[in-house]
Amino acid sequence: MKKPWPLAFALLGVSCLPQTIHAEKTGLVTIESLDSEIDAMLLRYQQDRGALERKYRIPMSEKRRTRLRRFFEETRTSIERIRFEVLGVSERVNLALWVNEIEKELAALEFERARDAEIAPLLPYAPRIVERLEAHVDGESIEPVGAAEQLHELAQEIDEARETLTASSASATVARRASERVDDLRRALESWFRFHDGYEPMFSWWVAKPFEAVDRVLTEHSRTLVDKLVRSNAGSQDTTLIGDPIGREALLEALARELIPYTPEELIRIAETELAWCRQRRLEASRALGFGDDWQRALDHVKGLHEQPGGQPALVRKLAQEAITFLEEKDLITIPELAKETWRLQMMSPERQLVNPYFTGGEVISVSFPTADMEHADKLMSLRGNNVHFSRATVHHELIPGHHLQQFMQARHHPERRPFATPFWTEGWALYWEMRLWDLDFPKTDKDKMGFLFWRTHRCARIVFSLSFHLGKMTVPEAVDYLVENVGHERRNATAEVRRSVGSAYSPLYQAAYMLGGLQFRALHRELVSEGGWTERQFHDRILQESSMPVEMVRVLLHGKKLESPNLVSRWRFYDENTGRSER
Repeated sequence: MKKPWPLAFALLGVSCLPQTIHAEKTGLVTIESLDSEIDAMLLRYQQDRGALERKYRIPMSEKRRTRLRRFFEETRTSIERIRFEVLGVSERVNLALWVNEIEKELAALEFERARDAEIAPLLPYAPRIVERLEAHVDGESIEPVGAAEQLHELAQEIDEARETLTASSASATVARRASERVDDLRRALESWFRFHDGYEPMFSWWVAKPFEAVDRVLTEHSRTLVDKLVRSNAGSQDTTLIGDPIGREALLEALARELIPYTPEELIRIAETELAWCRQRRLEASRALGFGDDWQRALDHVKGLHEQPGGQPALVRKLAQEAITFLEEKDLITIPELAKETWRLQMMSPERQLVNPYFTGGEVISVSFPTADMEHADKLMSLRGNNVHFSRATVHHELIPGHHLQQFMQARHHPERRPFATPFWTEGWALYWEMRLWDLDFPKTDKDKMGFLFWRTHRCARIVFSLSFHLGKMTVPEAVDYLVENVGHERRNATAEVRRSVGSAYSPLYQAAYMLGGLQFRALHRELVSEGGWTERQFHDRILQESSMPVEMVRVLLHGKKLESPNLVSRWRFYDENTGRSER
């Protein structure tokens, strides 16, 4: 059984610990084994954090934020006691990323607190609900008569708050956020009621009707926030498209934590440079197809080349095997047999297609395609958006070598690094392969090229519209128009893409991470493969074996350089802003 002495020495700050320890002479484990000790600490951190987050789930709870803040601060204190200078390359990366993760989580708690404070005037009754739920979490016994009376008074307070709402009470954005929080509170309160209902006869006798009243007025308050404030302040805009921009300072903070040393404005310029390259290639493909410079007509032609209803699953399976065969014939990456065997396919529901009009992937690839109960116009747009040549550029993104292979390898290599997951690695890797396969002539025809360029143009456009939205320089309707006019989306699909981008389910940098992460991997490929002598297989296998993290830290690991400090400050300017990418 391995003894944890080296980590103990590091925690105690013992300065006499030698840089190299020979186990056969001293009886101690080698300094390299610190890797496994820090791994164990990281795995315990994940379990402890998960346990706290599962216990403290109450929305708008300051007690929850205080407890999590204490956990993160105590963790930070513990890891600051580790002597950084005695660690190896991999351990230093883990420790620095851990420090970065803690700071990111603390900032997120403060951001959440500020956002909740902004909506508090619209929900003056929320503290009473939170107090009731926190008492339940603490295991306090319930007094049915008192609880019924409290709920009765609460229903009146909620109704009063609803009646006082006017169009000037808040902006559409804040009102949308408040409505979502009301829904969160209603669901949490329902869970509290179900816990007692039926198991405590006196509770059901007293509390059932007052609870029903509270549940009803909460639903009405959420609806009124949307009707009176969101719709009236948003005009004719679809209320499901109301976003919540975070502003420039928050973007800069988020970029720093992702180790992206660029301003939002610089990233938009990079996207526009890449977009110009895509447009030129698109014109070349359009001319080759006989449409001259009318790329919209060329794209329209390609959109019409889709499978008939019922035929999409067979196409996806064919395209998945085609990509695997190409990768193996070119010796580009190691693909475990089990990874090839175990991916599965399902069809996406019409409801999900309102947010995800295209494929999503992983071990299960979820295929977006028309269903019989869709409106006729929606059926046609879904068919056109998921045509054969668009699909050829996305199946490998979702499966192999993209998300399925990523997830397969993450489960088997460095599980302690799960907290460091970032879309710049996850989506950047999958997007990198769209670019790499283009370089290797995977698109066989000009129709295939139009499909690949559609998606590549889209990744550039995502940077432009998502960052512009959060900077307050582009509205949601303008973002939809931008995708239709510059990328060639069907309007329904463009709307769904923007709805997903501005909604709360994705981080503000998520959509920009595809192309930017891909450009980072591309720059790293140039350093190590084109100029450094690595083989394609060595390069790609190593990235997957190191697991998810900001791409600059992948670069540190692959170059074998030791970090000088656990405090990460990015300096890797991965894009030549004068000439653009040297390889396309």
